[in-house]
Amino acid sequence: MSFIETQSGALFYEVCDLTPPWNPAPETIIFHHGIAANTDMWANWVPVLAQQFRLVRFDMRGFGQSTVPPSDFLWSFDGLTNDLMQIANAVDAKRFHLVGESIGGTVAMAFALRAPERLLSLCLSNAAARGGLVGNVVGWKEEVEKFGQSGWAERMMQRRFHADALDPKVYAWYREVHETCSMSATLGLANLLLNTDLSTRLGEIKTSTLLLSPDDSPFIPAQVMAAMHAQIPNAQLQVFAHSKHGLPLSHGEQCAHALLDFINRNAAVAP
Repeated sequence: MSFIETQSGALFYEVCDLTPPWNPAPETIIFHHGIAANTDMWANWVPVLAQQFRLVRFDMRGFGQSTVPPSDFLWSFDGLTNDLMQIANAVDAKRFHLVGESIGGTVAMAFALRAPERLLSLCLSNAAARGGLVGNVVGWKEEVEKFGQSGWAERMMQRRFHADALDPKVYAWYREVHETCSMSATLGLANLLLNTDLSTRLGEIKTSTLLLSPDDSPFIPAQVMAAMHAQIPNAQLQVFAHSKHGLPLSHGEQCAHALLDFINRNAAVAP
C-alpha cells in the first residue's frame, strides 16, 4: 500500500505484481473506478489478469483512502487526468493499459485525448463521453436530503444491480461503501460529469478500445455505448446480459476475461 502526495492531497494506490520470473517485464494495467467506489471493486478482475500483467489500482480523489477535498474544491477533468498521470509516473508505467468505469471511463477518454502516447489500450466500462446522456443523476442532492445518505445508497444499489447479481456479503460491503463515501465528492463529480461533453472528439481516440456495456443500466443505456463504438476508431463493443451499472463488480471475472482476450488478440495482430 502506498500514497503519493499532490497539491490537493494524498492519493492511495497499490501495485499487484504476481507475474512469474519468466515474464521479467510485464505490461501494466491501471484501473480507475467511478463515483462512490474504491479500489476493491476490481477484486474479481485480479485473479484473471495477475499472472500476465502488473496491476495498479488506486482510489480516486475523494474516495477510499485518498484525500477528500474541501466542499468548495474545483473538480475538473484536467485535475483528474493529472491524478492519473501522477499514479502512472509513481509506478514507472511509461506505457500502460487503462481501464475506467463510469466517470473513471470518462477520465480515461480524456486521458487518451491528452496523452495517447502513454497508452497501450483503453477499456471503458459503463461509461459515457457526454454527461447529458447519463440518466438518474440529477436529483441526488435532493434524494440525500429527503432519505439520508443510507436511503440514497440503497437506491443506488438498486440502480447498479439486479436483485440476484451479488452475493449478500458483497452487496452489504458495497452498500456500506456508498453509505460512508464523501457526498461532497460524489455530488461535485456528478455535477462535473453532467456538464462534460467529449463526444465531438471521440474520433481522435486512436488507441485500441474495448467497450464493456451493461444491457440494462439506468444511468448509461447500451445505445449510448453503441454510439460511442461507432465513433471511436479501432473500438470493439461487448454487451453483458442481465447487468446494470455495477457491471465491473457483478460481472468482474467475465469483464476481466473479455479484457484479457482483447489485449492478447490486439497483441497478436500488432506489427
